[in-house]
Amino acid sequence: MKAMKRMLCLVDGEHYLPVTKSAIDTLDNIEHIEIVAVVFIGGTEKLREFSEESFAQKLGRPVHFGPHSHKIPYDLIGKAVEKYDVNIVMDLSDEPVVDYSKRFKIASLVLGMGVPYEGPDFKFYPVSEYDVLTKPSIKILGTGKRIGKTAVSAYAARLIHEKKFNPCVVAMGRGGPEDPEIVRGDLIDITPEYLMEQSEKGVHAASDHWEDALMSRILTIGCRRCGGGMVGDVFITNMKQGAKLANEVDADFVIMEGSGAAIPPIKTNKHIVLVGVNQPIINIERFFGPYRINLADLIILTMCEEPMASQKKVKRVEKFIKEQNPEAVVIPTVFRPKPLGDIKNKKILFATTAPDSIKDVLVNHLEENYNCKVVGTTPHLSNRPLLQKDIEKYIDEVDIMLTELKAAAVDVATKDALDAGLGVVYCDNIPIVTEGGPDILPDAIIKLVEDAISDFNSK
Repeated sequence: MKAMKRMLCLVDGEHYLPVTKSAIDTLDNIEHIEIVAVVFIGGTEKLREFSEESFAQKLGRPVHFGPHSHKIPYDLIGKAVEKYDVNIVMDLSDEPVVDYSKRFKIASLVLGMGVPYEGPDFKFYPVSEYDVLTKPSIKILGTGKRIGKTAVSAYAARLIHEKKFNPCVVAMGRGGPEDPEIVRGDLIDITPEYLMEQSEKGVHAASDHWEDALMSRILTIGCRRCGGGMVGDVFITNMKQGAKLANEVDADFVIMEGSGAAIPPIKTNKHIVLVGVNQPIINIERFFGPYRINLADLIILTMCEEPMASQKKVKRVEKFIKEQNPEAVVIPTVFRPKPLGDIKNKKILFATTAPDSIKDVLVNHLEENYNCKVVGTTPHLSNRPLLQKDIEKYIDEVDIMLTELKAAAVDVATKDALDAGLGVVYCDNIPIVTEGGPDILPDAIIKLVEDAISDFNSK
């Protein structure tokens, strides 16, 4: 027998009341459903009165109206979910009271409270959260792919490690291992040759947990996932097992790292959310962008520069986020490459996932700060055929393959470079704060870690 579900119904004044009552009664007659309250969310065409008491008497359960008949009462919906300890929100309204944008806004609100949101032909569920960690933790998630999650995760891990919090990273990716895999970045020498050996064994040696291990020199745990839902859940993942493994290893703090727009399905004490300002603005302000933003304690804006995003767009995103989640700290950043080895006086082929439009900025940074000559670049680390064409074009003119550890960095870029007798140097991407001084980001991350530890210890 199914457990009883407490349902809140959203209705409108565009339906005759007897029709609305019939729908509510139909739901209430389902064995495991109890309609605990009704919220009118707008519309007046078929309403003769606006008395909550009168409607409550006719519908046989508490009824609430918002202050404006032509505005969705989002705050009222949230208060009703809390007041009646709701398990499901059922939307029985329709156009013109709601449209796609308004329904996504309702969904983001309701799901953020841990409650499913349903309608006649849709169901949205909150992201799964397994409460399995026995150590203080943070979660790093993003509003999309290629916005810098792994770079920020590695950066945060280094900071946390330097402050003696003894962290580990649990990362999930689309090329992760069948069973959670420990990489002892703190113990092994992760050379190009070593990564090639792993690749030849069938390991995706450019997976995020390898990148984290190389860049941060700490213990990492690699997991896999397939599929990504609209809200951020995944179809399958072994991250729950990875989190349990994190409980057992020699680490005192856990960083759970997301993949693309997919959110780690593990409960953590605090959240860092990355927002790529280069993304279409609609993906940030609409759909489930607000849901992710509302999860955040710290928000890091990435790609905050021309030609990725205009300053006008950066300011618009900052303003929206501060209105959406006024409690979160918001920090705008850009990324700059940092070679992990010596490239002084070398001729370089630089392989990256950054778009070609930002190439000149990155090349100038490398040449000015590392006294090298960038002979060629390729933005095609995630496109093997085009990457190989670019390598063939430049390979006879360079001394060093400088590459990020992503996508085809090992099985194509590293392999081709080693086969040609070139040196291989891997490259980190460092977040640089664009407003407020260089210490704002590290200070914010360490404060979040301290808050996560306090939160963990208080439970």
